[in-house]
Amino acid sequence: MSLKRLLIIAGSDSSGGAGIQADIKTASAFGVYAMTAITAITAQNTTGVTAVHAVPPDIVRQQIIACLKDIGADAIKTGMLANAAIVRVVAATLKEYAPGIPLVVDPVMVATSGAALLKPDAEKTVIKQLIPLATLVTPNIPETKRLTGITRTDRASLRKAAAILRDMGAKAALIKGGHSSKATIDDILVWEHGEDTFGFPRLKTRHTHGTGCTLASAIAANLAKGLPITVAVAKAREYVQAAIADAPGFGKGHGPLNHMVQWTGRPLKGAVLKL
Repeated sequence: MSLKRLLIIAGSDSSGGAGIQADIKTASAFGVYAMTAITAITAQNTTGVTAVHAVPPDIVRQQIIACLKDIGADAIKTGMLANAAIVRVVAATLKEYAPGIPLVVDPVMVATSGAALLKPDAEKTVIKQLIPLATLVTPNIPETKRLTGITRTDRASLRKAAAILRDMGAKAALIKGGHSSKATIDDILVWEHGEDTFGFPRLKTRHTHGTGCTLASAIAANLAKGLPITVAVAKAREYVQAAIADAPGFGKGHGPLNHMVQWTGRPLKGAVLKL
């Protein structure tokens, strides 16, 4: 089987737990070749983000084109895009150079520590220009509220929010339940053939830095390998759960996951994690 290729368009996390660094580790864990277009450089660690430097939009565009015109991609994932200008150029470049390639959009707005990672004026640009290109959009509950305007988080409201995201143009929406207060984390996938729920026990841990980046990249890696969307999400969700359970315990705040869990840790339920 030929090696599959994933292009990741996102920001850099100097502490390695989220962003481009987590994305590359995740793609590698799934046996997928990772390429990157870096949108922003951040100074951050497990306690917070202290500085953000956005990359000029034309440099972001040139990185994307350089990868797609030479190596190509079997899937693409977007993460932190920082500002409206970068969102616009990413959407336009993907529309021009990547039609038909599966696209996972992680609408990164706020870091686990609470720091804002997307300027408010960029949210409308994400809605109007990027989400319509998405094979899958993966907001958490706070992001879902901001994107769709819902105020409640009951099952019916989240279904409605997913329908709104699909009306925006996304082929599928995965609303992540990590910010709920339930004993389980229930992620709801709504797509053209119906609805699926992926439920896992809520682990009592502070080590959740980069979970959204990791999940979206894991799904994108699985889509690159040609897996159906429900299988791609299920395998990605199992991987994230195992990586949280075996977190290395680094840092004073929200620590990183163990992205190498299938090699160094104890996979979920004691079984071999097959990626």
